[in-house]
Amino acid sequence: MTKARTMGVALAAVVLCVALALLTGCAGPKADGDAKGGASAGKLIVGFDQSYPPYGFVGDDGSYTGFDLDLAKEVAKRNGWEFEASPIDWDSKDAMLNSGTINCIWNGFTMEGREGKYAFSKPYMMNAQVVVVKDGSPVTKLDDLAGTSVLTQADSAAEDVLKKPASEGGKADLTSTFGKLETIGDYNNAFLQLESGAVDAVACDLSIAQYNMAKKPGAYRIIDQYLMSENYAVGFALGNTEMADKVSATLKEMYEDGTAKKICEKYAEYGLSFENWKLK
Repeated sequence: MTKARTMGVALAAVVLCVALALLTGCAGPKADGDAKGGASAGKLIVGFDQSYPPYGFVGDDGSYTGFDLDLAKEVAKRNGWEFEASPIDWDSKDAMLNSGTINCIWNGFTMEGREGKYAFSKPYMMNAQVVVVKDGSPVTKLDDLAGTSVLTQADSAAEDVLKKPASEGGKADLTSTFGKLETIGDYNNAFLQLESGAVDAVACDLSIAQYNMAKKPGAYRIIDQYLMSENYAVGFALGNTEMADKVSATLKEMYEDGTAKKICEKYAEYGLSFENWKLK
């Protein structure tokens, strides 16, 4: 009886150890999920396109800078979060967000049409999708784009609106009249192609158009008709409403104490205007 009891106790101990090990293993992914969300980890890892001025780009000193990065740094500081700027391939943003490599996308990120894919902050900037041509171009309205070559960034809001049918608020009917619609990895190279005459027009965010026009006065012109009006917001993984709400509240505070205006004015020479600030 004593020996049997001893063996029983030993067996129970082994079972308990295995159970604890399994529980610990199960807890691992949950901890990763918390870190992915960012709020419990106390870290704001911002995914951004480093070729997207004035929102995110490489400064003259070689460091990452930009309007959205400055906003993000201030938001992180006020919430006691560690800040990390993580340049990404725009096509890979969803995979990086869902894997926890980054915990937000903050880079002139259009929320319209993406509401079911992300937990968004409240919109903080108004924007529009526009078409830019060279200043001497005969194109003056959207209908004049028939037969032309139009270039935009891959997986961008501009590409989305140009491919969506009218029933979903898109301009697919207009796109069907183009000679061709092409995509490229970043807008810096898109405008180089426009300048060289390799393409007839570039479809992009209004702010990107204004930045390039400010950089080269007299070189480009925006077609008066917008493709669509929209809003910028910060995108988090679905379910991470806690961090999205904290960012919204902090951006509102920054508007109220004048910090948002100061950051906007810092990038005024890039064509960015505080008049487009929305979160008040």
